Amino acid sequence: MLNTKNILSLLLVFIPISIAAHFLGWGSSTVFITSALAIIPLAAWMGTATEEIAVVLGPNLGGLLNATFGNATELIIGIVALNAGLIDVVKASITGSIISNLLLVMGLSMFLGGLIYKEQKFQPVVARLNASAMNLAVIAILVPTAVDVTSAGIDELTMQKLSSAVAIVLILVYVLTLLFSMKTHSYLYEAGVAEMDEGLAENNMAEDSQDHKVNLPLWIGVLLVCTLTVAFESELLVDTLEEATALLGLTSLFTGVILVPIIGNAAEHATAVTVAMKNKMDLSVSVALGSSLQIALFVAPVLVLAGFILGKPMDLNFNPFELVAVAVSVLIANSISSDGESNWLEGTLLLAAYLVLSLAFFFHPVIPGIA
Repeated sequence: MLNTKNILSLLLVFIPISIAAHFLGWGSSTVFITSALAIIPLAAWMGTATEEIAVVLGPNLGGLLNATFGNATELIIGIVALNAGLIDVVKASITGSIISNLLLVMGLSMFLGGLIYKEQKFQPVVARLNASAMNLAVIAILVPTAVDVTSAGIDELTMQKLSSAVAIVLILVYVLTLLFSMKTHSYLYEAGVAEMDEGLAENNMAEDSQDHKVNLPLWIGVLLVCTLTVAFESELLVDTLEEATALLGLTSLFTGVILVPIIGNAAEHATAVTVAMKNKMDLSVSVALGSSLQIALFVAPVLVLAGFILGKPMDLNFNPFELVAVAVSVLIANSISSDGESNWLEGTLLLAAYLVLSLAFFFHPVIPGIA
């Protein structure tokens, strides 16, 4: 019987197709589309390998590994694009990942879950804590832009230094959130963990009635191979991005905000929606909000520091419209998730907000610095 994992694995066929398209010169659009489809199952297998290795490492180290590799695909794509000088695409993918997790993933989870179950409940305390952390992230990415707008204009080096300092603060906050969730207040997150363990147990029972034993060298190898392959496919994706999007009639802003996050997060999106349809809303909301936090507090700061090291002008001075979109997404997601209950209408509201923002980014005119 086909499940989500098997369906995603079928997309592995696009790895050799994308390589053939690249070396045989089948055109930038073909390379772009096939490499994008190839990254989706690789991200899923990276997630599976990380979970298996985490079982051996234990709850603390395993939780840290899961948190670190949770958005590894987006980080790899971001670093490759950064190294290629596509700074605006990297910034767009950061805001796009936050928006898609808060609106698309959580909205789809609440909508489909709500069609099956009239009301679904999750822990409001955790949702409020995540909301507070997301508010900090919004403030952090607003401040550098506000400094630039409210001054006569600061030079590129100064802006990069300011952004790097803010990035360090965000990484420290991220470390503290891990300490909070895995150590000092882990009991608040036990429901989500219990649901995850229950889901794994169900899968193990379906696959094998014997005790689940992890082949550590195998999964480390899988993680390494998938990571390297994602890096290679990301090179193909980034190399053809500008030409392919132009041929497809898309701007790099729309590609960065809408397409790239969907590509990088597809496996995670599928997980959140699947568990929501099994009435495990705690886990679903945890995946959606947790991924947004990882992007804002870890991936974005790491990319800023990587830009500083690589000599690329990566900073937190975002396009104002992107900041408006992020602020709106955080506002509506926080208001809907604060009561710890969800239904199909609330999911529809989130999806509608995502559709409106997607249309706005699609019709947003090309601005200087963005192809």
